[in-house]
Amino acid sequence: MSRYRRALTIAGSDSGGGAGIQADLKTFAACGCYGMSVVTALTAQNTLGVRSIHAVPPDFVAQQIDAVLEDIGADAVKIGMLHSAEVICTVADRLRHHGAERIVVDPVMVATGGDRLLETAAVDALRTELLPLATIITPNAPEAAVLLDRDAVDSEAAAEDAARSLLALGPSAVLVKGGHLDGDAAVDVLATGDTVWRFEAPRVKTPNTHGTGCTLSSAICASLAAGRDIEQCIRIAKDYLTEAILAGAGYTLGRGHGPVHHFHALWGPS
Repeated sequence: MSRYRRALTIAGSDSGGGAGIQADLKTFAACGCYGMSVVTALTAQNTLGVRSIHAVPPDFVAQQIDAVLEDIGADAVKIGMLHSAEVICTVADRLRHHGAERIVVDPVMVATGGDRLLETAAVDALRTELLPLATIITPNAPEAAVLLDRDAVDSEAAAEDAARSLLALGPSAVLVKGGHLDGDAAVDVLATGDTVWRFEAPRVKTPNTHGTGCTLSSAICASLAAGRDIEQCIRIAKDYLTEAILAGAGYTLGRGHGPVHHFHALWGPS
């Protein structure tokens, strides 16, 4: 019998389909994984922004995790929007209980449109409970600044310093994404122990960037599920995201920040 590569996302739902659970499952499928999900919050949102967030009770989040991992299992786990300290602690507890490995933590704090998605009190819980479990964390520059309690991470040099500093919080690797930094290229910085890598891709001028962070972290998760090393995972994921942005730039969906094209390799020309 053949065996699926199993990838689990623990994140919030995006009713507009461009980010969150929906983007994660699309990415898993496009990258050759069987995707499973644990919904931590429901959002009422579209390309213009988030209208409302309805949190899922922590006990039910725990039941979802137990149901999946007790039966199906997971080769890798991606964690996105968790919203509250209680949910963060619950997720960390259940992952430790099940001995989950190859964990990607995308510390989602602010949506593409600027809406706050993580309660302030939850940042400490994220630092202490979840980051030490992570194989890799994938903050963007503003999120890295929040995690380190800094005013800003506003240059490539600052991103490298932030990546090194975040390793002290416990993750095995840190990828600080450079999409918010200035420059003609989008440069991400990966720190693992004493080694730092630089990943560069052309910056695409398009409003269709909703869900880029979710997509990148899920693509990394899919590669981890396939057993690849962390540097290879980043290269494959960044190439996938760049192509998804380029393909999605030619589409119109909604009146705000549209999505990337997760299935660009399957759909062919529009």
